[in-house]
Amino acid sequence: MSRVMIVEDDPMIGEMLAMYLSEEGYEVKRSENGTDGLRMTAQFAPDIVLLDLVLPDMYGTEFCTKLRETSLVPILVVSMKTEVSERVNALSAGADDFLSKPFSMRELTARMAALIRRSQFHLHQVAATRAVEPVEPPPVGPQRQVQLDQERRSLYVNGHYVETTFSEFEIMKLFTLFPGKVFSREELINALRGFESFVTERSIDVHIANLRKKVELDPKEPQYIKTVWGVGYKFQP
Repeated sequence: MSRVMIVEDDPMIGEMLAMYLSEEGYEVKRSENGTDGLRMTAQFAPDIVLLDLVLPDMYGTEFCTKLRETSLVPILVVSMKTEVSERVNALSAGADDFLSKPFSMRELTARMAALIRRSQFHLHQVAATRAVEPVEPPPVGPQRQVQLDQERRSLYVNGHYVETTFSEFEIMKLFTLFPGKVFSREELINALRGFESFVTERSIDVHIANLRKKVELDPKEPQYIKTVWGVGYKFQP
């Protein structure tokens, strides 16, 4: 039985979600503010968090940022907000998906199942990866050795495992399969469609920025993931 944490300040919507998901076989807990939501999430250890953006004590993006300091649990934002900027800000803060109200309950549970499935697959791969001690290649000067293990969906920098999101790994997989090739943002968007239900040029830029923090010695002066101005990005091994 999958566990769901609902963080929703509207008691009617929260109760409706809790009742429906309980009937669908989920174990559900609910909070009406962010502070209690963070505390209960840590105690409950859910498989997914459903999050409203507008909470009485903090904004949803702040909740995402705080939760991401301690947990990689999938976060599905459900909100009345429909602006592209709200979606991008939520994804940048650590949310995994965004669903605007009103929504179909069938779509909600389908997206939840997809996020839980990907998260559990990723955790299994991480566990398998950490059971195998990677061989650390010798670093050359100030450079860093970047390697991708596609079977275990794992990224290594100088032989050390680096945590990545599902979308970050898919981008790195493209980069390492075609080193030196310039990918336009549109090509990267098309590659991620089906994994992210909402992906824009801005979210691509966010993924690239996050990857540079994990891969580059100095993210402000990238050696590996380079910007090709007016076109897109390329990976220079």
